[in-house]
Amino acid sequence: MHAISGRRTMLRDDLPAGQDARRGEAEAIAQAYRAAHRGDDRAALVAAISDALADLDAAEERTAATRRVVSHGFVRGRVSAP
Repeated sequence: MHAISGRRTMLRDDLPAGQDARRGEAEAIAQAYRAAHRGDDRAALVAAISDALADLDAAEERTAATRRVVSHGFVRGRVSAP
């Protein structure tokens, strides 16, 4: 497996133990996708990636919405210059 650390791709086995703490969770999720797709590894992988991309899009939208609210709050709270 690979992980991306900054701009350098590293083998998962090269990562410190703290960064690899979720390996068991990832394996359980992978098994759940594989079971849901009746052992079809390719279909399970495509479904997992599709779900991850959908989650990423949702997180980016929440971040953008938060930035808009914060920006709006700064504009409303601005003090006029004398």
